[in-house]
Amino acid sequence: MSAGEANALTLKREIDWFRALLETRITLYFQEPGGSGEIRHITPPSLEGDGSEYARTVTRFGLGFDERVILILALLPHTAPHELDTLFIRNRNLDRGFTEFGGWKGNSHGGFLPTCETAAFILAGDDLKKRFEIIRLFEADHVFTNQGILRIESSSGNEPLFSGALLITADYLSRFTTGSSHKPGFSSCFPARLITTPLAWSDLVLGPEVLEEILTLTAWLEHSRVIMEEWGLASVVKPGYRGLFYGPPGTGKTLTATLIGASAGVDVYRIDLSMVVSKYIGETEKNLASVFDQAQNRNWILFFDEADALFGRRTQTSSSNDRYANQEVSYLLQRVEDFPGMVILATNLKANIDEAFARRFQSSVYFPLPDAEQRLRLWRGVLGKGYPLGDDVDLPSLAEEHEIPGGAIANVARYGAIRALRRGDRAVTQEDLLKGISRELMKEGRTI
Repeated sequence: MSAGEANALTLKREIDWFRALLETRITLYFQEPGGSGEIRHITPPSLEGDGSEYARTVTRFGLGFDERVILILALLPHTAPHELDTLFIRNRNLDRGFTEFGGWKGNSHGGFLPTCETAAFILAGDDLKKRFEIIRLFEADHVFTNQGILRIESSSGNEPLFSGALLITADYLSRFTTGSSHKPGFSSCFPARLITTPLAWSDLVLGPEVLEEILTLTAWLEHSRVIMEEWGLASVVKPGYRGLFYGPPGTGKTLTATLIGASAGVDVYRIDLSMVVSKYIGETEKNLASVFDQAQNRNWILFFDEADALFGRRTQTSSSNDRYANQEVSYLLQRVEDFPGMVILATNLKANIDEAFARRFQSSVYFPLPDAEQRLRLWRGVLGKGYPLGDDVDLPSLAEEHEIPGGAIANVARYGAIRALRRGDRAVTQEDLLKGISRELMKEGRTI
């Protein structure tokens, strides 16, 4: 049985159970004939031996009766929206819906969308004591929030406590339906891109001291649970790991971050700073919060390339703009420090990073320009099988005489191939590669 089929069978039983609960609550609330008993007398379906993702989640977090009601309520708009149509009943005296049913209206969805008020009505009816008990299920330290299962979205901070929309997160919606974890796509709501590479560690040319630092990061990803939980460091150090990669462009910072993720089997998301940084007060924090909030309980690496654009030094406050800029940096520092996963910042100049961040890095890794021996390995790696080198090409001399990083060597290889094909040649010559090197050096104001 596929994961989707297992989820469908489990959710069908859960929806049937919820339907009976809702019918009973409506009957009791309006004191209709036959309205007796208590909704908690309606036993939820057994999940024993159930291998669906829904059942595993309920079992793993020990979700009880009330939690299961709220969870299936949040799922219904996506799985069986018609089951909530009953809550469209109108109050004839006021010619409007019942306030106690809660609910909100979507832009295109025609069905009833639940709020926390809807959950409170189903679970508590007009029992005020029970209504107060339900509040704990929506607090920040409850498993619904701290594990990223549900989120409560309010349009205004001045709205009543239970007025927030009851929403299941995209990740758990995907798990409970298709059985796979959700990978968000790049958008204004999630300004980050999943980065991958076809390369392996053997393609990365770094010195032994750099590799030693990199192994520290990979070891943390592999053994963090043992270190924090079994060895007791959770009580004295903050969760997560923060690393700084710095050095000239093209020296392998991004590739290294990607390979760290690949070796640990975790996704690496590169934050698009052009979508994050805003000139409007509060917008940068809001944009970044959307990334951290979605990544909070996911085993991701967040990678900030050219990080000094976002994590630059704070300045003395001579104007309101300076004050807001410093507040922004302080906010970023707090979010990075509280993030339970791995955050890697990359910059060309370490001096541009605010000192408060630098002090909180567990690893600070310098990526120097490769030496002649390393450059030769890079040349041979880039111009490997299939690349048509002419007989006059002298890779050792290119490596010895021209101090350029691996990223630039890749650019030279591409330019040399284009130049050869433009003149109708099937082999790249020494002159083609030298011309490409000259172009790369010109970007830095240097010449051959």
